[in-house]
Parts: sequence; structure tokens; C-alpha cells
Amino acid sequence: MSRGTRSDRVCQVTATVSGGERVDALIPPPLPPDPPVDMARLAPMLDTASRAIGSLDGVASVLPGTPLFLYMYVRKEALLSSQIEGTQSSLSDLLLFEADQAPGAPLDDVVEVSNYVAAMNAGLERVRGGFPVSTRLMREIHAELLSRGRGAAKEPGEFRRTQNWLGGTRPGNAVFVPPPPNRVADLMSDLEHFIHQDTPQLPPLIKAGLVHVQFETIHPFLDGNGRLGRLLITLLLCTAGVLREPILYLSLFFKTHRSLYYDHLQAVRTQGTWEEWLEFFLEGVTETSRQATETARELLPLFEQDRARIEQIGRPAASALRVHQRLQQNPVLAIPNAARQLGLTVPTVTKAITHLEQLGIVAEITGKQRNRRYAYARYLEILSRGTEPLPR
Repeated sequence: MSRGTRSDRVCQVTATVSGGERVDALIPPPLPPDPPVDMARLAPMLDTASRAIGSLDGVASVLPGTPLFLYMYVRKEALLSSQIEGTQSSLSDLLLFEADQAPGAPLDDVVEVSNYVAAMNAGLERVRGGFPVSTRLMREIHAELLSRGRGAAKEPGEFRRTQNWLGGTRPGNAVFVPPPPNRVADLMSDLEHFIHQDTPQLPPLIKAGLVHVQFETIHPFLDGNGRLGRLLITLLLCTAGVLREPILYLSLFFKTHRSLYYDHLQAVRTQGTWEEWLEFFLEGVTETSRQATETARELLPLFEQDRARIEQIGRPAASALRVHQRLQQNPVLAIPNAARQLGLTVPTVTKAITHLEQLGIVAEITGKQRNRRYAYARYLEILSRGTEPLPR
């Protein structure tokens, strides 16, 4: 391969018409970058990120409640990734919606997050079953992502047939105009080829970082590209064997550094600054892995300490412990639903909840006299860190 010049890394500019305006669209060069990524420069940060993700994977693999932790962690990621796109919803809103209780946020916002949970789970199930990360899988996930709510009219599961743009009020003043629609299929085919290409010179973390930017630059769908592009990172790391459990999600880091995140994406397109992007990406992997590891380690003693406190209440402990176990699976519950799921009577669950309230383990969160919902307060508090909606 020719060493090339830095200009070989930047997007080709092509004229197109959108909304009656002539605009310059950007078409990314194929991966891998040419000149090649400077791995010597990235080596120290790659080593740090690899060790952090290894520690996280180790903790996740020995968690006695790994499925429960993943159940909630997937929901947290769905919320954060949707918030980057402007959704105004909280983790409690999502859990109340899933429990058939009206959330505090606009319904469309919560439906959007709920769609993302379903899309993530569908993609993870396919990958676990051995299905490759491919354009077909991306289209399947996208169809789930936009199955209900605002995105349902945005051609779910189909590559766009019209021009889109990012930033600005119209194509003519947009910050970024992706490739024309007639180029999308070929660009996505090239990206799929790179995903499956044997690239020993590019470790999986680096490759995932490259794929994420390329996908975001192609922007193949009318809506949902950001959320799907962030999910791709985890799917790629799982298929590469870097993660045994799908537990690394970068949306909290991208949300916290949203402006810098978008600046890096655009700088790669216009200046070819792949190393700068990958340093930012690896920093995010390191920070996110450490945060997730700390969260997992914080939840285990919480569950054990609360269990020990419940055991001290005497005869009611048996039913209270069963309700406590249920709350670990989903930290928001309604008494009738819990009674049915646990095979207990409503009065028994009501008494158990009263004991848990007295211990400070659960709290009522609707403020209503009917259709009340109870939350495992400390568990929800730990998981909710960083999930405050961004200001509009």
C-alpha cells in the first residue's frame, strides 16, 4: 500500500442538491486510513484502555447477578445515547413506562428510549447467536430502533433515499452534509468489508473506533444514526472477543464531552486527524470501563448489606427477601405485579414493602394514592449517575 499523503485521509467533497440548494457533501475515503494510523503514538493509551476493559470484563464475568446488572446497564446506555440526540427522559421515566405507568417526561421521548432498549437487545441476541456485524444486522437493528414513535416515518431499516444534513437550519448552512444517497450502499458495503477484513495491525479497540467514525460520516439512515453508531462499538468488541458480556457503553463519556465528540468527528472528515480521535476514543474506553467496574463493585455490597438487614426483621424476612430479589431485577415495581410474579398475595407483598420502606431500602416514587410504584432507592441512585437530561 502506498504511504499516501494526509490529504488521502480527508473526505472528498462533491456537489449535490438538497432542498433546492447546491451544497458540498463529504464522502469518506475507505478504511483503513492512508497513511496508516500511528500505532506507536497510540500504544500507551491503548495499553491503559485494554487493561481497564479487561478489569471490567473480569468483574462482569464473576458478578452473581450479571444478567440483572446487564438488564439495567443496557437501559442506562439506551437513555444516555438517546439524550445525546436531545431526548428529555430519566431512568425512572423509562422504568415507569415499562411498568405501564405514565412517566414524567414526554411520552415520545420515553418511547424513543424504550425502542433503543429493544434494538440493543435484538442486536446483542443476534451477535451472541453468531450472526456477523453486517449491513443486514445494522438494518435489522435500525428497524427496531425506529419501530414506534417519532422515527416510525423515517424509513426504519432502509438506507436513506434523500439527502440529510447535520447542524444548521437547512442544507445550505449545515455543519456537515453526509454523502449523497446514491453513494450510501457502496460506502456501507466497503465498511462491511473492512469490518470483516483481517487487520492484525489494528487491534479491535482501534478498529471499533475507526468503524464508528466511518459509520457516522456515511450517516446511512434518515434518523437514528448516532444511536446505532454508538451501539456498533459494543457489538464489534463482543464479536472480537474483547468483551464476554456487552457491558461497555461510551455514551456517558460522549454525553459529558458532547461538543468535543462532535468536533473530533468533523476534524477526521476535514483534516484526517485519526490519531487525535482515537486518543479521545481510548480515553473514553478507559474512563467508561473504570466507572462501570466501580458501579458493579458498589452494587454487590449494597445487595448483601441490605439482605443482611432484612434477615434481622424476623418472620416477615422470607417474603421481604423475595421482594428484595425482585427489586434487584428491576428497581421499580408495583405491588400487584410483584405479587403475581412472585406467586404471593397482595397483602403479603404490601407488608414486605412496608418493612423495606421502614428500613429505607425502598421509597414510593409516584406521590399518588393509587397505582403506586416503589423504587429500590439506592440501587436506582447508583445507576442514575450521569443520566440527568441535557439542557435544551
